[in-house]
Amino acid sequence: MTINLNDHESGTKYTGDYDAALAALQERLAKVQVAHIVHKKRSVILFEGWDAAGKGGIIQRLTAEWDPRYFQVWPIAAPTQEELARHYLWRFWNRLPASGNIAIFDRSWYGRVLVERVEGYCSKADWKRAYAEINAFEAQQVDAGTHIVKLFVHITQETQDKQLAERLDVPWKRWKTGTDDYRNRSQRAAYLDAMHDMFGKTHTKHAPWCVIDNNHRKAGRIAALTHIADTLERLVPMDMPEADPDVVALAQAAFGYKAKSKG
Repeated sequence: MTINLNDHESGTKYTGDYDAALAALQERLAKVQVAHIVHKKRSVILFEGWDAAGKGGIIQRLTAEWDPRYFQVWPIAAPTQEELARHYLWRFWNRLPASGNIAIFDRSWYGRVLVERVEGYCSKADWKRAYAEINAFEAQQVDAGTHIVKLFVHITQETQDKQLAERLDVPWKRWKTGTDDYRNRSQRAAYLDAMHDMFGKTHTKHAPWCVIDNNHRKAGRIAALTHIADTLERLVPMDMPEADPDVVALAQAAFGYKAKSKG
């Protein structure tokens, strides 16, 4: 299936009750996390996208109701010298989730075929080989029981420029921006070419891409959280076990516990 980013640029506003929809999604996602813990499942939620596209805002709302003991957010920056001395996937192997956990990657191994390709941080042979390496890596994780949800957060150049301006105008947001944003901005055409190739070669049955139109923030957040909830509810058992009889007996002895009627 071909993914065309031009199909995800409407920026349509969210017309419903945003706060109510967000709260309902966060309640669903809280149960999704509990299902991971109870059934000892593990998932990776991966975000790629433009600078200032709003990945962080989506992640904040995704994890708002989650128990911090059972998820990790990995903000992926430039590799360290130790990481550069190894295969580029090594640092991601070390961040994969344990059973009962969810790992969130704010940027990921796709840096090899995006920023490293465009900025010349690796050779052409390296990034061309990486498509097969990435597909094999993701297939290995899925075969081993790890679920993978991949989202690309898309915005137009106009929206990006508005966000970059806001980061300069608002003192509390200035830490988010720097010269790298403008170097990357100047190479948008090269990044679009790289993204086209990335979608074409890594949009697989076991790890498909979902593009989020985040030109309107509220609509994009609802779309992203809905996709994550729908996907993980389908992949992870959502049934809950009966209460442990031994614990029930202890509660009865301790304070006269009586089970509530299920009706």
